[in-house]
Amino acid sequence: MSAAAPARRARKKVDAAFYVMLLPALLLFTLLIIGPALAGMFFSVTNYVGYGEYSFVGLANYLVLFTDPRILSAYGFTIGFSVVTVLLVNAIALFLAVLLNSKIKFKTALRGVFFIPMVVSGIVIAYVFNYIFSTSIPAVFGGSSILANADWAWVAVVVVTAWQAIPSALIIYLAGLLAIPEEVYEASSLDGATPWRQFTAITLPLVAGYVVINTVLGFKNFLNAYDIIVGLTNGGPGTATSSVAMTIFTGFTSGDYAYQMANAVVFFVITVLISIAQLRIINRRGVSL
Repeated sequence: MSAAAPARRARKKVDAAFYVMLLPALLLFTLLIIGPALAGMFFSVTNYVGYGEYSFVGLANYLVLFTDPRILSAYGFTIGFSVVTVLLVNAIALFLAVLLNSKIKFKTALRGVFFIPMVVSGIVIAYVFNYIFSTSIPAVFGGSSILANADWAWVAVVVVTAWQAIPSALIIYLAGLLAIPEEVYEASSLDGATPWRQFTAITLPLVAGYVVINTVLGFKNFLNAYDIIVGLTNGGPGTATSSVAMTIFTGFTSGDYAYQMANAVVFFVITVLISIAQLRIINRRGVSL
């Protein structure tokens, strides 16, 4: 054994104070996250309604779940809404980031204006847009509110959700653009590259990692969409814009506790599988969150 081995073991020794400092956080995480999650999984195999006695029903809740049209509709809407909103948010945020990073006047002031939606509550934004879609737009252009149309209400949900989510994606894209050396663009200009050629050959490849980050974070947030949908359509017309999160919460407050807990467990598994797939994509691109 070499003389360096004892030295390496000495360097690896961790002060016990770090474990003592970690213990409160570990206890809180177990008490507030792990404990409720395990309790929810337990009640998902019962007929518990939220109070009183209960009995075990095995996998009955899960078997009914996969044949319930209302639940399947909520999953279809949530996943479709998330995919469309992620694409829309990333396209607009990247376009605005390139614009705000160019040599235009008042770009500092414009950045402040574009960040305003990020600091406003989602439920407030939803009620404001509810008035616009229900009253202002029909008064100007005629016709009925898009929110009352079962085929098009999802468009309003996507637009309002994207309006609030674009600023946070914009910040990440601006950070990526500011990290690109200006000399790269100057050299390409000397070679005669057009602005579009610079965007496709320089900007887009160098911010590809930021696209992945925004896609992962956006998809995670949109899968859990709740407040904007409640304020805008309350899941309607009918159940046309009812998300999985809304369905679970509604079940909790209407005595359908165990059934919606099974729904929450299934939704958790689906979210984990999507997250694992996204993390594999991130690792392939060498991006760290």
